Formats: sequence, C-alpha cells, structure tokens
Amino acid sequence: MDVLALLRSRDHRLVRRMAAWDSAWARRLLPPVEEAAEHTKLWWAAAVLMAAGGGRRGRKAAATGITAMAVAELLANGVAKPLVERRRPPKEWIPHPDVQDRPDSSSFPSGHTAAAVAFTAAVAPTRPGAAAACCVPAVMVAIERVHSGAHYPSDVAAGAAIGLTAAALVRAAPRLLLRRLLLPRLLLPRLLPPRPFLRRLR
Repeated sequence: MDVLALLRSRDHRLVRRMAAWDSAWARRLLPPVEEAAEHTKLWWAAAVLMAAGGGRRGRKAAATGITAMAVAELLANGVAKPLVERRRPPKEWIPHPDVQDRPDSSSFPSGHTAAAVAFTAAVAPTRPGAAAACCVPAVMVAIERVHSGAHYPSDVAAGAAIGLTAAALVRAAPRLLLRRLLLPRLLLPRLLPPRPFLRRLR
C-alpha cells in the first residue's frame, strides 16, 4: 500500500507540475497537435501519405498502422475505460482554460496516446523513416494530454503500453494465422497411414 500511495503522490505532483508549465512553445504547439490528433485525424493523414507515395511497402505500413490504431482504441476506450473508472485531475490543479474542453469519460487510460503509439509502432518495421517522423507528434500528444489536465501521467503510460501491445498483436496476427492454417495441412500426411496400407484396407 505504501508503494501505491507513493506512486499516486508522484502522479499527482507530476500532473500539477506539467499543467503549470507555461512557455510560448507549449502554448503555440500543443493545442494544434491535440486538435490534429482528435478523432485520429493526424494518423489517418499520415496513413494516406504513406499509401499514396510509398508504393507497396507504404500501403502495407498504412494498413498495419490503421489496424493497430483501431485495436488500441478498442482496448483503451472499449475495454479499459469501462473497467477502470478514474476521475480526471481536479480542475483547480490546472491553471489554464484548456481544462474546460476535456471529456467527462474515465481518465484511465489515455486513448489519444494509445492510438498514437499503436500507429507509430506498427509502421516502424516497414517504414522506419515514417515512424521516426510520427514519433515527434506522438510524444507531443502524450505531453499535451497531461499538460491540458485531461490525464494523469500514469494514464498516458498505460495508453502507451496498450498502443505497443496492439501494434505487436497486429504485426504477429498474420504469422499466427498462417501457422494455424498451414500446420494441420503439414502434419496431416504424417499422421495418416501410408497409401499402400490404405489400399489393403479397401
């Protein structure tokens, strides 16, 4: 219990510190990034660019990224949020007006972060350059979610973990499906008796 209390205390202290962070850089860049990431518009735009100009590899990366993002949103918003009902950080902790625009749903986990990390991690093996470019807005989305008072840092960390898990699942799914379909066909001839034996049975 002492460990949980310590983690909770640091979580609260960090969200207050990040929300109080006042700089021209934060005021100028974080709100547009959040707006672009709202409803995953930013990641859809990145997928369209990769599919249009990246050839076969670009189309594959775009499809993988969008699928991973959808899985991450399902896990974060459809599974985790209903299971873990957590209040958003108190409004009196947030010294700027962005706190008025946050949703009323559960704070845990961050769906924005889950989608951003899932898309970025899923496209990385196929298009590492595009993934490196996506890392910048993905990190900025995670920072903005805490700075705006929408989430605690632990919410963002959980969202990132869900995003990485979704990307890994989506990338592993074709191999697992192929193995599931081909393995019975490869093993069946070994399990059946030899053909001369079957002829004698007839």
